Amino acid sequence: MSRARLMMICLVAAMGGLLFGYDWVVIGGAKPFYEPFFGLDDPSKAWEAGFAMSSAVLGCIGGAVGLGWLPDHFGRKPSLILSAVLFTVSAIWTAFAGGYASFVAARILGGLGIGLASNVSPVYIAEVSPPESRGRLVSVNQLTIVLGIIFAQLANYIVFRMAPSDVSWRIMFGAEAVPAALFLVLAFFIPESPRWRATQVELAPRPLANATLGERASSPFIGVLALGVFLAAFQQWCGINVVFNYAEEIFKAAGYDVSGVMFNQVITGVVNCVFTVAAMCLVDKWGRRPLMLLGAGGLAVLYSILGGCYYFEVKGIVVLVVVMAAIACYAMTLAPITWVVLSEMFPDRVRGTAMAVAVASLWTSCFGLTLTFKPINVALGAAGTFWLYAAICVVGFLVVARFLRETKGRALS
Repeated sequence: MSRARLMMICLVAAMGGLLFGYDWVVIGGAKPFYEPFFGLDDPSKAWEAGFAMSSAVLGCIGGAVGLGWLPDHFGRKPSLILSAVLFTVSAIWTAFAGGYASFVAARILGGLGIGLASNVSPVYIAEVSPPESRGRLVSVNQLTIVLGIIFAQLANYIVFRMAPSDVSWRIMFGAEAVPAALFLVLAFFIPESPRWRATQVELAPRPLANATLGERASSPFIGVLALGVFLAAFQQWCGINVVFNYAEEIFKAAGYDVSGVMFNQVITGVVNCVFTVAAMCLVDKWGRRPLMLLGAGGLAVLYSILGGCYYFEVKGIVVLVVVMAAIACYAMTLAPITWVVLSEMFPDRVRGTAMAVAVASLWTSCFGLTLTFKPINVALGAAGTFWLYAAICVVGFLVVARFLRETKGRALS
């Protein structure tokens, strides 16, 4: 396969990441408009508003758990096509939702697409890539997630400036249907993973890929699966996503006004994108394990400093620089490299199903992190919260140092 064709195939598969990023962020810009429409701006509707905001995460968990067996049983390509269908239908349905229940159902459907795409896209790219460039190509999926986030922020801003408020939220959600439909069309033209085809020839017929996973439960594979589950959870519980989800609170606590907060959020997006590209350049040179150790150790140090800033009431540019350094560290290490490691560490026969288990761990951890940040912040304060995340990063560093084997340049098993 030529290099140009390989890159094109990987870009098509990575469109799942693009839609993942867009769908994940677009609701933030639409929130001020759909909440009044559904009456969720009433303080008595706080739980309903919170559920509308987080319903996609529940769909992500459902997509990873409920649909996780599909890639091993039916193939990677049909699973990518299904995720594209889910994204397309969800975007159109959300845009035309007439009631709260319909809106939530549409968001959950989109979450199913995210959960499935975040499972299949990196696995497919890993299986079609040569060992010497596999890390870089799998990291394309993380880059498209970041680009999807940026596109969502741009779309929200443009629509906010140009469209009436009563329809702007519908346009924000509906705009996703365009790249989703393109993904759906292009997915029909990519080949099936040759590694998945090989497993179908080698294996005797069996009911589902889950059966294979069960057969291996007593083998050393269970240790590999446990490590994958931990790494997926650690990618969330390292704490960086609270900087994105609660940027307003973090920057306000550091002394910034609303204008400063908005500007700082733009900077975080740019930093995230630049250092994701840096990871793509380094992953096949430095290896997976060194970058994972750099990410865990670097964040532990930066969170310790950030906690000290809040404890000693240091504000302004110092906090901004430390936060940006933490985002850069995460974007260059744990964010993309975790996906690379997960796509490489499992055996061919159960890669799709094992990846689904790890992705379910990731999304469950994401939900738990988002849910617990505010209570933890209230109980421990900003300083204590970041020191807690620093301690978690130390644990992650020790686990990676002890158990993670380097997969750079190795053929998939």
